[in-house]
Amino acid sequence: MAQDVLCEVENCVHWAEGNRCQADRIYVVTNADDLTTEQTETDCKTFRPMEH
Repeated sequence: MAQDVLCEVENCVHWAEGNRCQADRIYVVTNADDLTTEQTETDCKTFRPMEH
């Protein structure tokens, strides 16, 4: 299991200084119709925007 999860999406509620993700769990899905072969074919469903 990963010890550090990095994330550069600073407007996510789980984002922390140093590009660390503080979410308890990470949920990543494919958006490809078939077998995922590229990074761009995935989405992080854990993302939630910060409220200003």
